[in-house]
Amino acid sequence: MSTAPGRSQASSYRSPQVEGTPMNTPALTDSPDHAAPGERTRTRWVAPAQVLVAALMWLASVGVFIAIPLEQMPLYLAGRHFLLDPTSMLFVLVINTVFLGISVYLYSRERTTPALQRDIRSRVVLMLLFVLVVNLGVLSNHLILMWTLIEVSTLCAAPLVARGDAPSPKGVAWRYLLYSVMTLAITFIGFMCLAQSAYLRGVDISFAIDQLSLSLTHQPDGWQRLGLTLMLFGLGGKLGLAPLYSWLPETYEGAPTSTSALLAAVQFNVSVVAVFRILQIFQGFESGFVAQELLVMGYLSLVVAAIQVMAARNYKRLIAYACVSSSGVIALGLSVGKAAAYGVVLYVVSNAFVKCLLFLTAGRLRSVYGTNDVAPLSGVIRVLPFSGALFGVGIFVLLGFPPFASFLAEMLILSGIVQAGNLMAFSLMCVMLTIIFVATGRAVFPMLWGAAHGERPSVRESWITALPKIGFVIVLIMLGTYTPDAFTDLLRAVAQSIEG
Repeated sequence: MSTAPGRSQASSYRSPQVEGTPMNTPALTDSPDHAAPGERTRTRWVAPAQVLVAALMWLASVGVFIAIPLEQMPLYLAGRHFLLDPTSMLFVLVINTVFLGISVYLYSRERTTPALQRDIRSRVVLMLLFVLVVNLGVLSNHLILMWTLIEVSTLCAAPLVARGDAPSPKGVAWRYLLYSVMTLAITFIGFMCLAQSAYLRGVDISFAIDQLSLSLTHQPDGWQRLGLTLMLFGLGGKLGLAPLYSWLPETYEGAPTSTSALLAAVQFNVSVVAVFRILQIFQGFESGFVAQELLVMGYLSLVVAAIQVMAARNYKRLIAYACVSSSGVIALGLSVGKAAAYGVVLYVVSNAFVKCLLFLTAGRLRSVYGTNDVAPLSGVIRVLPFSGALFGVGIFVLLGFPPFASFLAEMLILSGIVQAGNLMAFSLMCVMLTIIFVATGRAVFPMLWGAAHGERPSVRESWITALPKIGFVIVLIMLGTYTPDAFTDLLRAVAQSIEG
């Protein structure tokens, strides 16, 4: 996708670059990475078609949300294989809203990027298949069906990761695939342990979400506890929780911008739904054990994230480790249960939008400066006034500044931890978030507002590219200040379902 380093420049022409490819990379007008006029004509409709499909999916999800009140849920579909309840409704809304923004961004980049035009068909097909599978996964009423669909989404995402600009993008994609297969295999072994537990007790087991609890026992049962441990451990790996987190920074950094946003804001959420389903199923069963496992993974993730953020000298990797930190906060909140449940749900929703905002803006910085390293960048806000400002806003949201939703969510989670009497978790979370705050500010703020290295003219930015990012900022402000009553009720319903 990007022009190989060291190629000689055949002419003074410099084409717009593929997302994530530096603007100052030499380009050949006759390079195979550049679309011929005839090919451009044949693919001109592809990116707009993706935007249209994404818009229709978003409108459909909003229409269902408006048309079906919470009192009528749950609704079963396709022979009870799929389920529309507050949890699936919330995440279908979030996923399709985020995907619409990513589609608009990709369309704006494809219009001026010949290298992206070359493989736009396969990229769009994979992205549409990916989001369709994720939507079905969120709606699944069966844990094994959901597990299968998460696996299929991984297979769709791996070729997209391989289109990145890492030194060995295919290697990054293979490692992402192998880690995903490993974490999902651990989850499946957990299912087998639950089946063994039921078999030894002479109980029939169904992995339907609304029936599995009938197969569980309140009595001490090693197989049941082992199954629960492995399911949470495997899905925690998909969320980037320590210790199975190492795939996440490499993949998020090496993947194309739109793919990083898909993984961080779309696939992440279907894995969150899987964890929520397990908590809903195990309400009243092994609640203390669940809390301890989530607490340990949350502790480890925050510590790892704080250490790695202090060492990060790459803004895209810094965002990735901030995602590990966010997963740790979610795990700590879930370990508390009722007191922090609403804060956790709000935090998950707001994180989908802030991750998307940051990765899409980071892609714009990469396309202009040609590097993901922080050191060569200074005075970004003078060269890219709009993208620089939006990146700064995204960092403020990530660090939990008011009036954004992340601030309110973190306060609710911390309040819940205090109410639960876990002062150690409260202290650790405060200390680690403070370290992350200082380390992130030290790296990013000079990059945005420092003295520029040499003279660089201001770059004109397309309003279409900025449109989805502005939309994400508006959503984050609304979630932190005023949320419509219908959406607040939806958040509360989801929080009640996981409070334990």
